[in-house]
Amino acid sequence: MFKTLLVEDNDTFRQTLRNLLGGRFPGMHFEEARDGKETFYKIKDFQPDLIFMDIELPGESGLEVTQQIRTSGYEVVIIILTSHDMPVYREASKQCGANHFVLKGSSSAEEILSLVNAIVLDHSTI
Repeated sequence: MFKTLLVEDNDTFRQTLRNLLGGRFPGMHFEEARDGKETFYKIKDFQPDLIFMDIELPGESGLEVTQQIRTSGYEVVIIILTSHDMPVYREASKQCGANHFVLKGSSSAEEILSLVNAIVLDHSTI
């Protein structure tokens, strides 16, 4: 069972992403969080294999939450989501411990699905 946590404060985008992933990966289990605080509750209970993390969240940024996840020792693949394609965000996501960086507006559904497929396949070989 592959578990994915969607951390996104925009309900419409979060549901669209869930539908996209669920359509391609029907056995994938999902949980959702709207902010950093809720994210940590979900991580403890759900123990996801993959997290989609929006940068712009209420309260703490997704980058701060990502860094806290890494310093807490959680072993999980983190994909940063953002609408801002700036080198500073790409570098900050690497520095915070994110594994991948995906642009909301310009990454195609097929690119996102291919990335997740590679992650799922890599996870199944562990």
